[in-house]
Amino acid sequence: MKAIDKKWWHNAVVYQIYPRSFMDANGDGVGDLAGIISKLDYLQQLGINLIWLSPVYKSPMDDNGYDISDYDDIAAEFGTMAEMEQLIQEAKARDIYILMDLVVNHTSDEHPWFIEAKKGKDNPYRDFYIWRKPAPDGGPPNDYRSHFGGSGWAYDEASGEYYLHQFSVRQPDLNWENPRVQEEIHAMMNRWLDKGIGGFRMDVIDLIGKEVDRQIMANGKHLHVLLRQMHDATFGPRDSLTVGEAWSATPEDALLYSDPERRELSMVFQFEHIKQTWDEKAGKWRSRPFELPRFKAVIDKWQTALADRGWNSLFWSNHDLPRAVSKFGHDGEFREVSAKMLATALHCLRGTPYIYQGEEIGMTNVRYSTIEEYRDIESLNFYRELIAGGLTHDEMMTGIYANGRDNARTPMQWDESPNSGFTTGMPWLGVNPNYREINVAQALAEPDSILWHYQKLVALRKQYPILVYGDYQMLFAEHPEVFAWVRRYEGDTLLVINNFFGNAITLPIPQAMQAWHGECLISNYAPRDQLAVSLELQPYESFALLIHQEG
Repeated sequence: MKAIDKKWWHNAVVYQIYPRSFMDANGDGVGDLAGIISKLDYLQQLGINLIWLSPVYKSPMDDNGYDISDYDDIAAEFGTMAEMEQLIQEAKARDIYILMDLVVNHTSDEHPWFIEAKKGKDNPYRDFYIWRKPAPDGGPPNDYRSHFGGSGWAYDEASGEYYLHQFSVRQPDLNWENPRVQEEIHAMMNRWLDKGIGGFRMDVIDLIGKEVDRQIMANGKHLHVLLRQMHDATFGPRDSLTVGEAWSATPEDALLYSDPERRELSMVFQFEHIKQTWDEKAGKWRSRPFELPRFKAVIDKWQTALADRGWNSLFWSNHDLPRAVSKFGHDGEFREVSAKMLATALHCLRGTPYIYQGEEIGMTNVRYSTIEEYRDIESLNFYRELIAGGLTHDEMMTGIYANGRDNARTPMQWDESPNSGFTTGMPWLGVNPNYREINVAQALAEPDSILWHYQKLVALRKQYPILVYGDYQMLFAEHPEVFAWVRRYEGDTLLVINNFFGNAITLPIPQAMQAWHGECLISNYAPRDQLAVSLELQPYESFALLIHQEG
């Protein structure tokens, strides 16, 4: 195994904040920077080292901030640049760095560059975006579809041309073949790095090398050249953490991104494990049964492929995905033990763990009674489009309940007071009704809560290098209910066993392992300190056993 070039962020844990839903300090119903600052002590107590901050830049909020109109200003509903700089400094005082969410595949249609681009074909900013003449019939240049539904081309009457938008019609794609776009973006990134942030999370970064006329949007031929140029011009010399969102990534792609010798990114978010529960044809709007062997095979593939040169990002959920305990655990009777199991499994794999806000208290999916209560542009667009295409209301709502993005965006549940202590006003999105049973105040007061389980896992990562640098080998690969592995580092062995289901299991132990004994680092039932001929695993039982060297 190749020796790892150790980085400051290797033993860190990242906590994602979706600012709109985290904490509202001024009572307008929208979370803000002042609210985040007020909760830094809580995050310090949890032990995390990095905050991935979803976009807070100036934006008309067509896509909740992922449509940026000014990279160098802060959206008024979130606060001011002075508050942003205060957040960076106060977080740093608690040994926490900020990862800014970098959205550079597209901008808002209210960005000054696009406003200029629409003024005419000869405008200096015209080529900052991607324009094409209509097809012979006057329609879009081709049949490319937006990720948010409908055509990926929007007609500009003034010039008689179409511009590309892979997402909302109000999110025109930037033209990364234009060197001026690259220069402007690099300069903007350096301005943020100069403020003392720890790095960037890069939204749909695999799309910036698109080959439009061939309809190759992800992993275009110039993608890695663009990333190396970005690395060398901005974050590379500063030893920052960078994670790229890459829905298209294979393990081979991830090695291109994350091999340090290639000078691109620290790691990428890949979503193959997430898509295991999506229908192969209907996608996220229709679920298929969770099959653990297939799921394990995906995790194993990524753990193995990136073992020597790359680096994995580890996550169950984020602002675009359903709640982890609702998707992969059990959000009813076994909510607490299954949430702890998922936490142990994630944090004991090889890579950097990401906690999405509320995951550490076991927040669940939400089921609003009407479509009008939802705010997510993707869910609303596809509701209209798929209903028009013949899907029933109930079928579509079932898909939204399972995988809609608003599941992750309900306000953070702080306490039992009205609106869960998130705001004194009317929340922008309805609070999950279960906030009286599931909230931070209650979790802090309960010594055996999910929250303290997470805190212990974060602390263990800093205490035991085997959790960071140990190799990985899966056990019981064909078992339909148990996901287990061993990790080894400098003579130590860590055994991790997780029951992914809500029934008790008898797990036969191979003879070579039956004498293993050691220190139980963490468990969600009674600690296990030795193995025997078999293990009687409780529903969703999970533990990590550090094996004595003589074992």
